[in-house]
Amino acid sequence: MKVLVVYYSMYGHVYKLAEAAAEGTRSVANVEAVLRRVPETLPEDVLEKMGAVEAQKQQADVPVCTVDELGEADAIIFGTPTRFGNMCGQMRQFLDATGQLWMNGALVGKVGSVVTSSNTQHGGQESTILTFHITLLHHGMVVVGLPYAFQGQMLTDQISGCLPYGASTVAGADGSRFPSENELSGARYQGEHVAKIAKKLTT
Repeated sequence: MKVLVVYYSMYGHVYKLAEAAAEGTRSVANVEAVLRRVPETLPEDVLEKMGAVEAQKQQADVPVCTVDELGEADAIIFGTPTRFGNMCGQMRQFLDATGQLWMNGALVGKVGSVVTSSNTQHGGQESTILTFHITLLHHGMVVVGLPYAFQGQMLTDQISGCLPYGASTVAGADGSRFPSENELSGARYQGEHVAKIAKKLTT
């Protein structure tokens, strides 16, 4: 069984969550995790002005996803930073190219799940994941979140992302904060949870 983890990450925060989610899926027997990134839409000079070139280089070994790969997976975990409470433009453009998959019902009945990142604790993590779910539902996917069985959601002694809708991280106003161990644990739990449900749906 194949779980596709497809993400966009300008500065590397969502990349770390995606890696952790992929790690979680691999903990389930006979499950293959495939990590992919969506195509970049910004030119090199703009990325340089935004201070994102180095983070992009660190992800260069991750192949760029094709739309067809979505249809070949048994489950898909999407990763996107939040942009004003919504998914980023790169992810939106990629998903807007999935019309043929929709026409063919290629994603109907497959598990879909989302992880995200924002600069602040209340920077739109919930709305980003929930509005992302709308696209998954239009494709007929079975939406899976991060259940409260992951006890890390109950922490009050530290700043942490992770919601019942999906794992998340808080990057900080300057982007210097990378996912904590609790946030990475949430992504791993979500990856494992997705893989287990997908196995039940495919057997």
